[in-house]
Amino acid sequence: MTIEEIAKLMVTKGKGILAADESTGTMGKRLKSVNIESNEKNRLHFRETLFTSDSMKTSISGVILYDETIRQTSSKGVLIPELIKKSGSIPGIKVDKGAKLLAGSDDEKITEGLDGLRERMEEYYKLGARFAKWRAVYSIASKNPSEQCIKANAHALARYAAIVQEAKMVPIVEPEVLMDGGHTIDRCYEVTSKVLIECFNELKINNVNLKGIVLKPNMILPGANYKQKASTEEIASKTLDCLKKTMPKDVPGVAFLSGGQSEIEATKNLNEINKINDTNFNFTFSYGRALQQSALKTWAKSMKDLKSIQKVFDHRAKMNGASTEAKWEEKNEQNFAA
Repeated sequence: MTIEEIAKLMVTKGKGILAADESTGTMGKRLKSVNIESNEKNRLHFRETLFTSDSMKTSISGVILYDETIRQTSSKGVLIPELIKKSGSIPGIKVDKGAKLLAGSDDEKITEGLDGLRERMEEYYKLGARFAKWRAVYSIASKNPSEQCIKANAHALARYAAIVQEAKMVPIVEPEVLMDGGHTIDRCYEVTSKVLIECFNELKINNVNLKGIVLKPNMILPGANYKQKASTEEIASKTLDCLKKTMPKDVPGVAFLSGGQSEIEATKNLNEINKINDTNFNFTFSYGRALQQSALKTWAKSMKDLKSIQKVFDHRAKMNGASTEAKWEEKNEQNFAA
């Protein structure tokens, strides 16, 4: 398959991407929150439970893995990338080395990981990955994000994307404007627009084939500490408008990050975006917590009750799958008993 074909499959209507690429540290915090010890065996057990769920075949187009997970073998002796492929889903890999303090700044971040990336991509391709992910983060404050932060992260994202495509894989380009802070929804719109314009400018300079990428942006939301919540309709309208004005037509689609939204909020907002979508872009999801949180809590109660854990995960995946086609209904949430 070409990268253009893979990218289209990743944003197929009715399906979305499971972000299971939490680093060992992040996964440790998630497990600690449900009073489970974070060790390799437990991390694999939880992820394998999700990867063997029925919804992998119907609602999940791809899975982003962490370096530890892509090298692991399931309890039945199957390599994890093979397990994912058997379900009809595409294995992917997180390749950035995390956000570090930007030189010359007191509080802004630059994502690192370009050194040795070409060699790592060759290895990940052999291990079965067919797409990659790199996340850049931008905080909103009175003077942030600075031009330095916007330009430096866009340049790194573009260099990463070019190297990934060279390895015959699809880059997920993830510029995340964080929800932290007390900013308005209009300020989020303004910053996200600047960030996306600079990202696509750098992708063009670096000769990245836009038909072979997937964009993973934030939705347009007010800051988590802003006094007034925005309506679903306003979030959808501003998000769609922002993308129409900044995203080149060659990009096959968008897989939104959930970025601190609750499970229901992330589903509801995506559904509303697809309700009013008058473009040729496909809008889907690439959720971590917003797909896994309820399943994680169920798993923590009884790790051996695989059916109950998978039932909870399958419901969430199905709801998000429906939202990619504007077919989600609130009553289906209320009728579900985990």
